[in-house]
Amino acid sequence: MQLSDPIGDMLTRLRNGLLARHVTVDMPHSNMKERIAGILKDEGFVRDYEVVRDGPKATLRVALKYTPARRPVMTHLRRVSKPGLRIYAGKDRIPRVLGGMGVVIISTSRGIITGQQARRLGVGGELVCEIW
Repeated sequence: MQLSDPIGDMLTRLRNGLLARHVTVDMPHSNMKERIAGILKDEGFVRDYEVVRDGPKATLRVALKYTPARRPVMTHLRRVSKPGLRIYAGKDRIPRVLGGMGVVIISTSRGIITGQQARRLGVGGELVCEIW
């Protein structure tokens, strides 16, 4: 089955996994999804991720992170730019999520990076998603 929005599917799988209190969530692998998972790990939203290569198709396995009280660390995942309506932001219009407590992930000419990194590098791009 071909998805029209693989990144939206990734965010939905993560959201559903957190609601069901799963330890890990599996999804089809892509380089963009792997980079987003890397940002989530660097920002402390997920414990870890790995690429499982079993057969012709690779799978991205993300280990979800919870507080000691078993509450999800990520409480909100929102797709900003969708296939039907792309949203772009210039270098001086990159939004701050929750006053800096959240993260906006941006696809730029320098790759997939956080809004904070994009501001520091002075680049804009497509707003992929917001997470807090």
